[in-house]
Amino acid sequence: MAGTSTHTVTNQPPPLVGYDVFTADRALAEAVDRHTAPDVLDEVRAELSALGRAAGSAQLHEWAVQADEHPPRLRSHDRYGHRVDEVEFHPAWHRLLGKGVSAGLTGAWTRPAGHVRRAAGFLVWTQVEAGTCCPLSMTHAAVPALRADAELAAEWEPRLTSTIYDRQLRPAGQKPGALFGMGMTEKQGGSDVRANTTVARPLTEPGTYVLTGHKWFCSAPMSDAFLVLAQAPGGLTCFLVPRVLPDGGRNVFLIQRLKDKLGNRSNASAEVEFDGTWARRVGEEGRGVHTIIGMVAATRLDCALGSAGLMRQAVAQAVHHCSHREAFGGKLADKPLMRNVLADLALESEAATVLGLRLAAACDDGGEQERAFLRLAVPAAKYWITKRCAPVVVEAAECLGGNGYVEESGLPRLVRESPLNSIWEGAGNVQALDVLRALQREPGALDACLTEIGRAHGADHRLDRAVKDLFTELADLDGVEGRARRVVERLALVLQGSLLVRHAPPEVADAFCASRLGGDHGASFGTLPTGLDLESVVDRARPTL
Repeated sequence: MAGTSTHTVTNQPPPLVGYDVFTADRALAEAVDRHTAPDVLDEVRAELSALGRAAGSAQLHEWAVQADEHPPRLRSHDRYGHRVDEVEFHPAWHRLLGKGVSAGLTGAWTRPAGHVRRAAGFLVWTQVEAGTCCPLSMTHAAVPALRADAELAAEWEPRLTSTIYDRQLRPAGQKPGALFGMGMTEKQGGSDVRANTTVARPLTEPGTYVLTGHKWFCSAPMSDAFLVLAQAPGGLTCFLVPRVLPDGGRNVFLIQRLKDKLGNRSNASAEVEFDGTWARRVGEEGRGVHTIIGMVAATRLDCALGSAGLMRQAVAQAVHHCSHREAFGGKLADKPLMRNVLADLALESEAATVLGLRLAAACDDGGEQERAFLRLAVPAAKYWITKRCAPVVVEAAECLGGNGYVEESGLPRLVRESPLNSIWEGAGNVQALDVLRALQREPGALDACLTEIGRAHGADHRLDRAVKDLFTELADLDGVEGRARRVVERLALVLQGSLLVRHAPPEVADAFCASRLGGDHGASFGTLPTGLDLESVVDRARPTL
């Protein structure tokens, strides 16, 4: 019929932009309230809300798309043939990274409630473009390793915790802020860093060396400095490798190629060669793993927080879509089966968030009991939360139907990103074995975890029974390696259950305990048992524009 429009758009949800990512996440906001001292709470909430509004803006959404669509490029030589080994990024990358730095996402170590506010901010920022979180995480995590050398810490810590982003490669002493990367993995070793072959030869100046070797994975290769492991005369040792030397000359840092990764495409990961590369020792010779372990623990917590952020954004997109999309005579979110799926996803997201923020609070506390708790809880959380991320994100994409498979929806970028945190900073088996080592060598770590879990004793019979089953698993550690994943999964679940029973609304805790601890759950999402208040669970997860 003449004049009839063929492109009238109906029954499509509005874009999920123009909202406060932080305050719209009730589980996250409540966790911040719970773990922040009253005298700084208003300041912390205002800071996180400002970051949340930026993260939910259309402008940052556009920058995130641009950074992902224009990945970094290696420029090995200049026009005259001089080797420069530089990585070029799209301007959107620099804008996003600059905002992350200015938001204090590398400054947890110097502020009240620093780790809680930074963990919440990191969880929010992951929902914008996770690629920028790698240099933010490396820089944040370098601080505890550098504190093995008081002189180095005094020199570098103010730069790493700065809120000023300076992208230029120049001597660090001339910069108001600096970023750190890390290089441990080698071709022949993978997670077995003691098999590293990079050699460190001492120079005449005490504490200085030259390195010869390679790194198969070097994170954030355009950083100002890197922590690396190499074989010194006294054994495997940690070193600081500056990108630019104090006299302005470039250190030997040969970028062989950038990795072509499944996701995390806006961020550069590289293979690098050292050939007479100047380095400064951090800590004692032969104590490299001991020195760098503080950095590893911090980045592993960031993996859990990053996965929690990805899950939250995927769930927010799914609930938002289904709250507006109509099918079969009503809103999708009101259909019993879709409501079951959304509630199931929301439970996983909230459980990840509350555990991640509890670990950050332990970092702020810093006491002996909390340090022991972190020793066991961090690898367990890193293992379980990162494992749950990919299935949650994929199921959330399915909630959007075919729209969720289209790049413009943003879900494919989340899907590609979702396996990353499980693989980086020690894959699943590495985390499980780390938990076993803590169980066998550090009884105080188990005591601290059981004390935390025990704070919910008697509040839910399904949690109590799950804790009893965990005791049964832990009673026999002979031949435990083959069932290490089972042990770690149960530990993570009872930690999450204990936190939810104590702090979440009753409908959330009830649904979690019934499905995750009571065993009334199928092999896929959307199989929660009947009799639960799923409407309230979904409503709690709904982002409010």
